[in-house]
Amino acid sequence: MRRYRKQDFPVYNVRRFLEPGPIVLVSSAHKDQTNIMTMGWHMVMEFSPALVGCLISGANHSHDLIRNSRQCVINIPTVDIAETVVKIGNSSGRDIDKFAEFGFTPRSGTHVRAPLIEECYANFECTLADAAWVNKYNVFVFEVVKAHVATSPKVPRTIHYRGDGEFMISGEETKKYRRLFRPGML
Repeated sequence: MRRYRKQDFPVYNVRRFLEPGPIVLVSSAHKDQTNIMTMGWHMVMEFSPALVGCLISGANHSHDLIRNSRQCVINIPTVDIAETVVKIGNSSGRDIDKFAEFGFTPRSGTHVRAPLIEECYANFECTLADAAWVNKYNVFVFEVVKAHVATSPKVPRTIHYRGDGEFMISGEETKKYRRLFRPGML
């Protein structure tokens, strides 16, 4: 087994190794406004009901839309639209209509008013399940109430943020360790 030589590393930047999953696009709607934000800080919190925690800064336009509507859609983009995903993250919905500006197609959900993004591989309609951490940490706990997932490809090539403007693209999938896996343990 390999041992690694290590050096001190700034603790404020450990997220470069801990980012939990793919970059997502969060779409929201409240009254006559819609928005899309790029987000990398999310975590699965429970399987059933399906709970997802999302950190959405109070400075972000989507924060108030989601706080007031108590719902959103978590959309999973793929590498083919990565450049657009980054551009969305560099702009504010206070200034532009991101659906129009970036050419995304909004689609009505079945359980929430927030629009689904047709160009994304998957769309998870979410309602606010717990707002207890919103004031203190800007963490929203959502319940996924409806999921829409593309039938192909079987494994999408997703984008993962590593901090400092660096990204990774999901890599090779393997079942090599499946025989060791015990359900409910990971």
